[in-house]
Amino acid sequence: MSSTVLAVLSLLPIISVAFFLVLLRWPASRAMPIAYLTASGLALLVWGVPTTKVLAASVNGLIVAGTLIYIIFGAILLLNTLQQSGAIQAIRQGFSDITPDRRIQVIIIAWLFGSFIEGSAGFGTPAAVAVPLMVGLGFPAMAAVVAGMIIQSTPVSFGAMGTPILVGVGTGLSADPEMMDYAARLGYTEWDDFLAFIGTKIALIHALAGTFIPLLVASIMTRFFGKARSFADGFKIWKFALFAAFAMTIPYYLVATYLGPEFPSMFGGMAGLAIVVSAAKTGFLMPKKEDCWDFDDRANWDAEWSSTLQPTSQPNAELTAKMSVLRAWSPYVLVAGLLVLTRLRALDLESFLRNSNPFVTWSWPQIFGSDISASFQPLWSPGTIFILVSLITMVLHGLKTSDYKIAFKDSVKTLIPASAALVFTVPMVQVFINTSGGSAGYEQMPIALAEGVAGLTGSAWPFFSTFIGGLGAFVAGSNTVSNMMFSLFQFGVGERILVDPTWIVALQAVGGASGNIICVHNVVAASAVAGLVGKEGAVIRKTLLPFTYYALFCGAIGYGIVNRDAGLVNIGFAIAAAIVALFVYFIFKFNRPSPAPASAAG
Repeated sequence: MSSTVLAVLSLLPIISVAFFLVLLRWPASRAMPIAYLTASGLALLVWGVPTTKVLAASVNGLIVAGTLIYIIFGAILLLNTLQQSGAIQAIRQGFSDITPDRRIQVIIIAWLFGSFIEGSAGFGTPAAVAVPLMVGLGFPAMAAVVAGMIIQSTPVSFGAMGTPILVGVGTGLSADPEMMDYAARLGYTEWDDFLAFIGTKIALIHALAGTFIPLLVASIMTRFFGKARSFADGFKIWKFALFAAFAMTIPYYLVATYLGPEFPSMFGGMAGLAIVVSAAKTGFLMPKKEDCWDFDDRANWDAEWSSTLQPTSQPNAELTAKMSVLRAWSPYVLVAGLLVLTRLRALDLESFLRNSNPFVTWSWPQIFGSDISASFQPLWSPGTIFILVSLITMVLHGLKTSDYKIAFKDSVKTLIPASAALVFTVPMVQVFINTSGGSAGYEQMPIALAEGVAGLTGSAWPFFSTFIGGLGAFVAGSNTVSNMMFSLFQFGVGERILVDPTWIVALQAVGGASGNIICVHNVVAASAVAGLVGKEGAVIRKTLLPFTYYALFCGAIGYGIVNRDAGLVNIGFAIAAAIVALFVYFIFKFNRPSPAPASAAG
C-alpha cells in the first residue's frame, strides 16, 4: 500500500474527531467512541495488529484515564474545600484589590501562574490548578478552560522539569545508536549537554512565539465571552500583555541557555509573577478604572458557558470574615511547593515515590502477553498532592468535618458525568499509537501519517514539522509522547532536505507543545475540572486560532532559520514578519483614538 494511502487511512480517526466533536458539536462522550472504533477497526483490519494487542492498548488507555480522573478529582476537591472555607472569596477580593479587570486576572493566573505550575509538574496540571481557580473567581467555565488551554504552549516543552526534552526528545533520538556519534561530532560528549543544546533552540522559538500569547488569551476571552463580543477589548491592554509576556519569556530563555531544560518554565513563571504582580500593584501599564473590563451579568451568559461546580451550601461566614489573602492562598502555595519538592532531582524523592515496590507502583506488565505495560504511581500523582492539601486545608482554615464532607460530595457529583468522555478518549489514543508490529508490516499510524506528509512537502517541510508535532500531541495528549514518536523521524527529514536537523527536532518539540492547545484529552480533562460537560468541541473551535498562529509562526521562523544562508529575505521570515505586522495592525486599529465629534454649525 502506498505511503499516501496509508497516510489518508491514518488520518481517519482524527477526521472522525474533527467531524463529530468540532463540526457536528457532539459531546466527547458521544464522539470519542466513534473515534475509538475507527482506530481499532483500522488497527485490526488494515494494520493487522493482533486483537490481544488492541485490547491491551485499550486497557492501558482505561488505566491512564483512571489516573487522569484521580487528578481531576483531587483538583475539584481542593477547589470545593476552598469554596467551603471562604478562601475563594478572599482570593477574589485579593485580585480585586490589585484590579477587578478580568483581562489582567487571566494573564496573571493562566499565563504566569499556569507557566510556573507547568514547569513544576506538567502533564495537564496547570489546567487542574488554574482553571478551577478561575471558575471559583467568577469566570465562565468555558472561558477558564479556553484560557487554560491557550497557555499550554510556550511553557510546555520545559514542563515537568524538562521531561518533554530530556525524556521525549532524548528517548526518541537515542533509538538510533548513531545519534551519540552525531552529538560527539558537534562537541557534545555528554548526551544531556546535546539535549540542552537543542533545548536552547526550542526556547528561542518559544520565546518569540510566546510574545503574543497573553494578548491572545485576553482578546479571545473578550471576543467570545465579553458583552461586546469584540477582540478590541482584549487588544486595548496590549502594553500590559506584552510586558507580561516578556517578564516570563526573557528569564525563560536565559534559564534555558545557562541552566538547561529543567527550569525555564518554572523560573520564567516565577519571575514573571514577581515582576508583573508587583508592577500591577503600582498601576504600571494598568487600564484606567473607567476602562476596567468584566464579564456581563451571569444571567446573560450563554448556557454552554456554565459550570456544574456549584456548592450545595454557602461558605462559613465566620471563617470568611477572618480569612486573609495569604491564608487563602496558602493551599495553592503548598501545592506548588510540594510539586517542586517532589520533582527536584537534587532531592531525589522520585526514587522513593516511583520505585518498583508493589505498594508504590501498581503495575500490569505485558498486558495480555503484548509488549504494552501499564502502571500507576499514586504517591507521584498530582492528585495525591491535591487531596493531601485539601485535608491540610481543613486544619489551616478551621473547616468543620461536615463542611469537608459537603466539598467531597460536590466533587464526586461533578466528577462522574465529567469523566465519561475520558473512558473512550484515552483508549483511542493508545490504540492509535500502538499500531506497530502488525502482520501488514506498516509503521504505526502516527509515523505513517507523518511520512505521507513529508513525501508531499519536500524542502517546505519546516512549515509542516510543527503541525506534525502538534498532531502528535493532539492525538496522544502529551508533548513528551509526540517527541518520542517523531523526533528521530523529524531529524531524518532534516537530513534529507539538507538543513540542520537539530532545528527540525526543535520545531518538532515546539509544535508538540502547541498541540496541547487543542489536544482532545487535555480539553476533556480541563473541562471536567471546570465542571463543563459535553462542550469539548466548542472549546476546540475557540482554540484553533491560537494553535494555528503558534504552529504557523514557529514553522515560519524555523524555515527562515534553516534557510538563512540564502539571505534573511526568505519566505519563512516574510511570513513571520507578516504575522507580527498583523498583530501590530490590530493593536493600532483597536487603540486608535475616536474622532472628536464635529462642532455644530452656526
